[in-house]
Amino acid sequence: MLAWKFRQQAERDLWGEAWQHTGHVFTMEDGAPVKPDYVTRLFEKLRRQAELPKITLHGARHEHASLWVAAGGDVTMLSKRLGHSTSRITADLYVSRVGDADRAQAEMVATMIPRARAHTVHTQDA
Repeated sequence: MLAWKFRQQAERDLWGEAWQHTGHVFTMEDGAPVKPDYVTRLFEKLRRQAELPKITLHGARHEHASLWVAAGGDVTMLSKRLGHSTSRITADLYVSRVGDADRAQAEMVATMIPRARAHTVHTQDA
């Protein structure tokens, strides 16, 4: 986040008076809010580059939650990560759906996910 803050300050300096002071943490280079379609296009570009199976951002969110629960992760912590108002919502959506067979499948899928990749800075031309 600190690197992002410095980058954003540099962009603010370059744009000068034209910088849009929106108060958003994540912005385009001119300070405008990041549009959802930009994020979707960037995600798809990165997914293809990483040669990962086709999945939407929303699907990735659900996969993350399911794998978390299958691996025995704390539901209260997951609920906070997902932004649910209560951990009961998270439990109702994910805990009841994950059994022993699902846990084994989740562990198998987890072995296919790369652990670390080089960080790449992206521009709005995704």
